Amino acid sequence: MQSWRGCLRSFLLGWTLKFSCSSHFFIAAMQPSTNWHLKENARDHHTSKFSSKELIVRRGQAFIVTFNGTEQPEQSLTFIAETGPKPSKLAKTQATFGISSTVSKESWSAVLQSTSSNSVSISISSPPNAVIGRYKLSVQTTSSGSSSPASLGTFVLLFNPWSSGDDVFMPNKAECEEYVLEEFGIIFAGNKNHINSFGWNFGQFQGDILNICLSMLDRSLNYRQDPATDVSHRNDPKYLGRVLSAMVNANDDQGVLLGNWSGNYEGGKSPSSWTGSGEILQNWKKSGFKPVRYGQCWVFAAVLTTVLRCLGIPTRTITNFSSAHDADGNLRVDEFYDASGNHLDRAADSIWNFHVWNESWFSRSDLDPSYSGWQVLDATPQEESGGIYQCGPASRNAIKEGDVDLDYDCPFVFAEVNADCMYWNYDPATGKKTLMFSKSTVIGQFISTKAVGKDDRVDVTNDYKYEEGSTKERDIFKKARKKLGLEDKFDPTAPTPQEIDQKPDISGKFKVSGPLEVGKDLNLILVLANLQSDAKTVHLNMTAWSTVYTRRPVHEIWKDSISVTLSPKEEKQFPIKISYTEYQQQLTTDNTIQVTALCHVEGGIQVLVQRDITLDNPAIDIQVLGEAKVNKEVDVEVIFTNPIDTEVMDCVLQVEGNDLLRGILEIDIY
Repeated sequence: MQSWRGCLRSFLLGWTLKFSCSSHFFIAAMQPSTNWHLKENARDHHTSKFSSKELIVRRGQAFIVTFNGTEQPEQSLTFIAETGPKPSKLAKTQATFGISSTVSKESWSAVLQSTSSNSVSISISSPPNAVIGRYKLSVQTTSSGSSSPASLGTFVLLFNPWSSGDDVFMPNKAECEEYVLEEFGIIFAGNKNHINSFGWNFGQFQGDILNICLSMLDRSLNYRQDPATDVSHRNDPKYLGRVLSAMVNANDDQGVLLGNWSGNYEGGKSPSSWTGSGEILQNWKKSGFKPVRYGQCWVFAAVLTTVLRCLGIPTRTITNFSSAHDADGNLRVDEFYDASGNHLDRAADSIWNFHVWNESWFSRSDLDPSYSGWQVLDATPQEESGGIYQCGPASRNAIKEGDVDLDYDCPFVFAEVNADCMYWNYDPATGKKTLMFSKSTVIGQFISTKAVGKDDRVDVTNDYKYEEGSTKERDIFKKARKKLGLEDKFDPTAPTPQEIDQKPDISGKFKVSGPLEVGKDLNLILVLANLQSDAKTVHLNMTAWSTVYTRRPVHEIWKDSISVTLSPKEEKQFPIKISYTEYQQQLTTDNTIQVTALCHVEGGIQVLVQRDITLDNPAIDIQVLGEAKVNKEVDVEVIFTNPIDTEVMDCVLQVEGNDLLRGILEIDIY
């Protein structure tokens, strides 16, 4: 057993806002000195968690700014707020506005708050649909004959889910706290039979993250092609969500993360070794914006969560178990097995143990209001959309109702949660394939996200589709196929009606007998049942392969063949043991094993029995020693127990915590 003690420090900040009103104001002939009232504005705009000396506010809401100067007539003061490389009133990237008596909900406005002998305080409001980003604020007077504006400085404007006029308005305040302000989250993984979870440090308010997020927008393909037009669209969350789903992956635009599903992560970090988004985004910037190696789906989704929450769009991660990758867009996935029961990696389609994407909350001005709310975005590069690797936003309501003809990428997302599955026996020598069976209830199970305000798992499967196997669910599936023109389309690869109608003589399943932990033997029971009233002879070819979480086979671990006779209606159990020494060297960092039994029934059709196994890593125990107080050091003990008989070498303990530690702490354990 190894233990480590360290010190964590946390901080608590508080402040109040005070200002007074009068009827005069001033502006300096020289460069004004600006007081941005950082603490007061940050408190009112829910931006106090940002680590910045620059004003950060949210659109559709007033903020206070004070500057010094010499007395001028009230009507002569004009403000200019502008963003982007070519500010334009027409593009709504430039606004010119004077002092008014009331706040405008449709445009930028300024209301006088107070004046003194050498300063003036102004309340400035932006419209709820203003372009987000970094603005320059200037002021000028015309009464003295001068038209040259004086710069007051810069500020950053973000989306505002607390404002009812904003497209990202979220009426539930607890959800705003969770999906915008929460920096730590839980991501679910494993497989449908064994769901596990791990923590993730989103860290959207830390260090230079906001500047990096703004840099992502300025490095997108859209910006490179037409900067002014791109910036003018940054008032629209669906536009930004789509752009950022492309920028988080590196496939087309030198974005943040390079994906790798090979199992070989030389030249980078294994995706499973990341614990937070901050290190990834900082590494991207420090490298001169070269892609960070490597990411897989949960890393892409976690980084996109960080970026969208940072910009003010409510966002969460979603895990879909038994997730389909429908490469050919026919709402069907095909899997192939050879006569020995080996899962063949020959189809473009696949069924992942799990897949993680994002949901972001905003209205869809381009669609009927019923399609507003949660929108699916996916930064994992799977299939091209519009010529590049981006996905969404796809309305979750549209997915549930089978409205796959709507923007964006609804057919792909619909298939991820509700495609039908075809399982084929394939003969590599002849190229002949034979359908073993099909299932319409495999895909899209236990769709999960973190609960609001706690670490529990919430199942949102019913928000993506109607009850699996119900008449309504099947009707929606047929509706989706019809909208895509697949209902009457001839498909030479499709199974014949005779193949679909075949009924098996036996059934089978794998049961787990014992712990599913790395370092322990894997004990399973194969259960076979004769469904007929006459005896059946069955020849079984069994295999076990290590896989990555996408279920792509990597290394063969174990195989065996047996023949059995099942009496009428008889059920038999066959114990299987795969020792740790057999799988130790073959296991991937995903800790996944696929066990398969291909049953050749004499005089009947073949039956495939398979199960995906995810092994848990040993637990790490964290204990706080003593009472934790704000601004006081506290000792923390971390305990890890080696579960195997062999000595483990070159271990590294990695610890991070926002506002508790500076950066990531790495400790070598010998």
